[in-house]
Amino acid sequence: MSTHWLNFSTLLGWPRRVKLVIALAVDIAMALLAVWLAFYLRIDQTGAPVMDQGYVYGLAIVLFVPIFVRMGLYRAIFRYAGMPAVVATATSVLIYGIFFFTVLLWMRWGGVPRSIGLIQPILFLLLAGGWRILARYWLSGVSDAEHGSIPKKHLLIYGAGEAGVQTASALDVMREFTVRGFVDDDPGKIGRTINGSPIMAPSDASGFIQKHKVSDILLAIPSLDRLRRREIIDQLQLLPVHVRSLPGMLDLASGKVSVSDFQELDIEDLLGRASVAPDPQLLAKNLAGKVVLVTGAGGSIGSELCRQIVMELPKALILVEHNEYGLYAIHQDLQLLCKEHGLGVQLMPKLGSIRNLRRLTAIFEDCKPHTVYHAAAYKHVPLVQENPAEGILNNVFGTLNVARAAMEQGVERFVLISTDKAVRPTNVMGASKRMAELVLQAMADAPQVDFGPIDERPAGEATTNRTCFCMVRFGNVLGSSGSVVPLFRSQLRSGGPLTVTHAAVTRYFMTIPEAAQLVLQAGAMGDGGDVYVLDMGQPVKIVDLARRMIQLSGLTVKDEAHASGDIEIKVVGLRPGEKLYEELLIGDNPETTEHARIMKAHEQFLSWERLLPHLLILRAGAKEGDAELINDVLAQLVSGYVRSDSDDALRTGSKATQQMMSNPTVH
Repeated sequence: MSTHWLNFSTLLGWPRRVKLVIALAVDIAMALLAVWLAFYLRIDQTGAPVMDQGYVYGLAIVLFVPIFVRMGLYRAIFRYAGMPAVVATATSVLIYGIFFFTVLLWMRWGGVPRSIGLIQPILFLLLAGGWRILARYWLSGVSDAEHGSIPKKHLLIYGAGEAGVQTASALDVMREFTVRGFVDDDPGKIGRTINGSPIMAPSDASGFIQKHKVSDILLAIPSLDRLRRREIIDQLQLLPVHVRSLPGMLDLASGKVSVSDFQELDIEDLLGRASVAPDPQLLAKNLAGKVVLVTGAGGSIGSELCRQIVMELPKALILVEHNEYGLYAIHQDLQLLCKEHGLGVQLMPKLGSIRNLRRLTAIFEDCKPHTVYHAAAYKHVPLVQENPAEGILNNVFGTLNVARAAMEQGVERFVLISTDKAVRPTNVMGASKRMAELVLQAMADAPQVDFGPIDERPAGEATTNRTCFCMVRFGNVLGSSGSVVPLFRSQLRSGGPLTVTHAAVTRYFMTIPEAAQLVLQAGAMGDGGDVYVLDMGQPVKIVDLARRMIQLSGLTVKDEAHASGDIEIKVVGLRPGEKLYEELLIGDNPETTEHARIMKAHEQFLSWERLLPHLLILRAGAKEGDAELINDVLAQLVSGYVRSDSDDALRTGSKATQQMMSNPTVH
């Protein structure tokens, strides 16, 4: 039997021209057969044509071939042909029938009844359409036989609307899934069928899944708001099925849907909260018609900031990035975005490090930006913990370099992208970001700033401060480098276990687009020295997130109570400097703003004159790679900074450290 299918399946590999000739030959045979049957039904004639009847056979071929070609019937792939192909065939035969009947009425050939002009097109439609339908199922059967070792999965589609119907049709063509039914909460649809598949209420899905061994549920409601998606996912979470979602309606309409397009549920579907519409005036305030500069433009946050900034039509966008490929990638991405939307934004990619003050000064002098978004930073907690000097030089003094270049060039507004890890940090990364905030708060508070001591030379002429400095602090962004979600998905694909650092660890989550949008709006509010905090919603326990991802993959959690489960969750211990939970505020007195998702924090800081001696010590420690000295300065300046256990022995510091701390002006 397999040899039979293999021989016939070679048809699928024939050249397209050969298959086109075969299709045309079959249509010609069907057209001639339809003429013969028409004469047989009309005048009971079974023999050869007589009188002028031969002209009718020729007419049928002369008319239908150009019409079928023009209507694209020979461009279709028969094994993927569906209802649109049937409609196209019917339309082509209708046009053909009109011409065929008109010619017979006009020519009045001998021995040809005029009713042949009506009977023959009807028969031709049945024959031409019928053989196409049979070819589709036959060729699909060949394909199925070739891949018969891959069992079909039984699928339910959640959503009996237009998207669900189109999805079912696409799946029927691909024949990788068998659609067993639809789930919908519309009472008017429940109990009815779509192409023979029943529509059921969500409450009936559990029994149906067990009876028909359904393995997957596909969410086919692309227009659903986030909160309603979350409600549906909560209903499906306990069912033993793999829950996935469908791409947008645009992909459906363009015929791009395939099994590979079915997406794993986004983490925002699992967390589910409604987004707040942006304020167009706030978004455009510091962007429209301005020259805007973004540091760290190739990073996850920086690149999304750039995409949203160009949509506000700045005069120019300067992309500062030290990673060559990252800069190339975001530049290409933005060029394509500008071309697609017809945006006349000048893009200026600048390769350089924020630790190179001379390079930054040259960029600022050459481009003269109005607004700066400083997103460049080292953010990986364990790596910065292992390399504290590099973290300090980049996050603290790199920020100081960018802020100084901005102040000296009279930049109107400077926005620092900060982190919730800056609040009562237990790691060098978080402490370095709080130090960066302290630097900007001190500069914002000073009418003039003398950078002379930073250059290791006598104090000189102070720089007048005409720049509005502000900071925006938020938690984890989904999809960024190092995010836990891609890690969990990779571990799921490899069969587990899913690794969690601690059973009690919680984190705030926000999507990258939402975070970038709120950063742009918060930056437009600042009056100088403001620390803005984004509303991250409720914190999420990472272990609960792991459980939900396992369950929504159609698997079960393996633990002491369920030894036969599929995927284990393994607690591996906190990483160096990692906290059980993060905070967004140092104080307890946040102030609301004009935006529902943005708060203003009121937190203490040092003046520039008081902060400067400590900065000199910190820089000296970083240049020497003195972790003891770095930790001493951070412990003294950063509120709530708690050093890791490995650093407890260093709290008192070395004698050299104590001398420097007691006399900071020596450096």
